[in-house]
Amino acid sequence: MVAFSYDDLEILHELARIMAAPMDLREQLVQVLKKMSEQTGMDRGMISILDRDTGEALLDVAQGVDIEGLDITYKPGEGITGQVAQTGKPMVIANLGKEEHFLDRTGARRFLDRSELSFLCVPIIYDGRVVGVLSADKVALQVDNQDYEIQLLSEVAVLISKAVHMRAIEEENRRLKNLLGRTQRPSSDIIGNSKGMKEIFGLISQVSDSNTTVLIHGETGTGKELVARSLHRNSPRSGGPFIEFNCAAMPDTLIESELFGHEKGAFTGASQRRRGRFEEAHGGTIFLDEVGELSPLAQAKLLRVIQERQFQPLGTTRIVKVNVRIIAATNRDLEQDVAAGRFRSDLYYRLNVFPIYMPSLRERGSDIIMLADYFAEKYAKQFKKAIKRISTPAIDLLLAYHWPGNVRELENCIERSVLLANGDTIDSIHLPPSLQMKASVPEKKHQGQLSSLINTYERSLIVDALKDARGNQSQAARVLGTTKRIIQYKVDKYGIDTKRFRTKKD
Repeated sequence: MVAFSYDDLEILHELARIMAAPMDLREQLVQVLKKMSEQTGMDRGMISILDRDTGEALLDVAQGVDIEGLDITYKPGEGITGQVAQTGKPMVIANLGKEEHFLDRTGARRFLDRSELSFLCVPIIYDGRVVGVLSADKVALQVDNQDYEIQLLSEVAVLISKAVHMRAIEEENRRLKNLLGRTQRPSSDIIGNSKGMKEIFGLISQVSDSNTTVLIHGETGTGKELVARSLHRNSPRSGGPFIEFNCAAMPDTLIESELFGHEKGAFTGASQRRRGRFEEAHGGTIFLDEVGELSPLAQAKLLRVIQERQFQPLGTTRIVKVNVRIIAATNRDLEQDVAAGRFRSDLYYRLNVFPIYMPSLRERGSDIIMLADYFAEKYAKQFKKAIKRISTPAIDLLLAYHWPGNVRELENCIERSVLLANGDTIDSIHLPPSLQMKASVPEKKHQGQLSSLINTYERSLIVDALKDARGNQSQAARVLGTTKRIIQYKVDKYGIDTKRFRTKKD
């Protein structure tokens, strides 16, 4: 056991006081690394936390190194950090210039003479298990006794072990929350299992808890309002009002009055005082739909409210302060509008803090079948119809159509079909003529080549999933992020024999 000097005991005492102080775990670790640099000469200190499932070390905290926005990980046994994480044994590199396994993924030493540096790396152990790795550089000439330096760094690792363990748990919980958000629908109204929609679910999960301004981009009919409502319902403001305002549906002369309110007599016809939409949304969320349609004058007034969170109603000097979250939506290319001078760049950047891009229905693949089923069930109940299924020919037409009106057009299509259907099945004859005309167009040369390639690729994906699932269609559906009904339809469509994937019992 190494006997520490009085000065080093003082340093360890200071570090213990930092760890006992009531502050954020990450900030505690930052302060420890800073103190180490100031008092021991150990620079570029880094703390990595271990993923319990993969064994990978994730760089979490650093001093003297800019890791903002970087995602640096070390696989078990990879580099010095990965070796220490895997073996649980400390390592000393006396001369970094001669160490081929040193990765320097942060790039912190690319302008330094590595031959003048030593590298110290120790495991952080909590409850008998490696939970992280602590490392630092030190000028090689200052390292008189490697065992002493490693022992000192190991004592620091003991002091921070519980905090690092808790940081690892926090990071794991954050990843699980994000994963959960990416696989679960944030609202029963938002239907979809496609990759694009799962990304939307993840973004909703990430931003719902904050007050960040969100701008939802997407074509008309893609469900931007549903996303806005989901953001509100999943936020701390869910108990407050959700106020929707369509910027395109209001004449320019009335927009200011509608948004900010007016006093009695403020203009001809203002017979009484009226609260504006921003004031009505106090404590909740205001959703500005089609924000790209605002006039230049309205844009200027909206920018001021976003910046100051206060405004003057028409006809008064009274200042109204509001606490609202702003969610906006547009079907326009606002970047192009900004370049053309049609939309204020400062307002665009104020609104586009957290953009969400809604995919068009034609980009969502098998979501079309899920949505069709959902709407068929919805309107069957509403109209008291005995609709049980959509026929295969009808599904083929739904999948072949390009859906310029997106989800809204599909919903209208299914509503009409439910009304027309007399039995328990929606057939192709019940679909609008625009869908049926698609099938009657004579085929031209090369027409269908793309469709054929897509079908081949889709079939191979399903076959691979069924192989992995040993013929279990429910499991294959989960692997592909879709439903068993869709897999059954595709299996029938492509003539796939699922029996050949089932393994025989020994």
